[in-house]
Amino acid sequence: MLTLRTKIHDETTTSHQKNMRQWHILAILSILMGFASISTDFYLPAMPEMAKSLSANAGQVALTVSGYLAGFSLGQLFWGPVGDRYGRRLPIAIGIVMFTCGSAGCALSATITTMIIWRVVQAVGACASVVLARAMVRDLYHGARATQMLSTLMTIMAIAPLIAPFMGGQILKYGGWRSIFWTLVIVGILTSLALFSLPETLSPKQRHTDRISNIFLRYGALLRQPRLLGYAGSGGCFYAGMFAYISGSPFAYITYHHVPETRYGLLFGVSIIGIMLTNLINARLVHRLGSDRLLKTGCIGAMLAAMTLMVMSWTGWGGLWGLVLPLFLYISMAGFIIANSLVGALHDHPEQAGTVSALVGALHYGSGIAGSALVGFFADGTPNPMSCIIATTSFIGLFFLLLIRSVKST
Repeated sequence: MLTLRTKIHDETTTSHQKNMRQWHILAILSILMGFASISTDFYLPAMPEMAKSLSANAGQVALTVSGYLAGFSLGQLFWGPVGDRYGRRLPIAIGIVMFTCGSAGCALSATITTMIIWRVVQAVGACASVVLARAMVRDLYHGARATQMLSTLMTIMAIAPLIAPFMGGQILKYGGWRSIFWTLVIVGILTSLALFSLPETLSPKQRHTDRISNIFLRYGALLRQPRLLGYAGSGGCFYAGMFAYISGSPFAYITYHHVPETRYGLLFGVSIIGIMLTNLINARLVHRLGSDRLLKTGCIGAMLAAMTLMVMSWTGWGGLWGLVLPLFLYISMAGFIIANSLVGALHDHPEQAGTVSALVGALHYGSGIAGSALVGFFADGTPNPMSCIIATTSFIGLFFLLLIRSVKST
């Protein structure tokens, strides 16, 4: 009897330790995946003040987002194959060092051009954490379970963009916009220390032995697969609209509707709460309904919200809340679109998780470049360019879903 109790106790202890270890890994992965959000959301309330300080206009400051997305998009194409070749941890560590240096460079920038350059460096470093954290999820989990874990991760990491604009507004109020980037330097240092407790998920036997130059050739083969393009394109169109929102909302809220800078974070945070809720719903329903059906639901919901936004923006109906409410509905669809589009693309290529994650991420954030750049290019002091870009990209996203269906039916 004593032996049986001891055995049960040991098994319970082992199970508890395993669960604690799993949540520890998830916590670190969520921080790594959150680098993309905090790098931009943190300084959103400061964009109007940065424009004054650096003698730049709204369109030029919006290019700090576009420049970041350019570095983030192209950098993934490098880090993905490197992660498949050398493992996950070392490239992430190098990326965090680059992120920290780039953040310091932003804090010291004296011109908008210098700021954009350092934002690119910051982005190239940050994307290593994001693309390889997604690959680590694929190393550890499969199928619907991978979708469920990604949704859980996104729910956890949604806390960062939820509080980042609010914290950025407070730092801006008491320390100026440069203090925001010094805070990111501290975040980079602390994350690098946490990385020591993260295990390597790609064993040497699973790593590709090809030269990096040969691995890059696989991108061409992957781009010829309609099914992968369907997943990547539907997610990419959403990213284009989402970053149009990120670039345009500070000026739409603060400049056009005269929202105080310290309250901008609250309005931005409302949308993040929507993302958290839909990610939780997605994690619960994915085993029952399947990721493809939830992806379609998200894309249709995003389109309907975007069309409502465009009408409200051009007519002026509802004033500030005529923008906030449809934007809340639109951004909330991220919980159904992002995780399902990513896992759908990864599903057919488990042996190239890093490379596929990099390619899809590059297409996603490359679309974000277009969305944010178009907002800057067509900026006219009103929310209209932002709303039109969001509506157009959400409509195009539906057509990419047809690629997924057509391949399945053959």
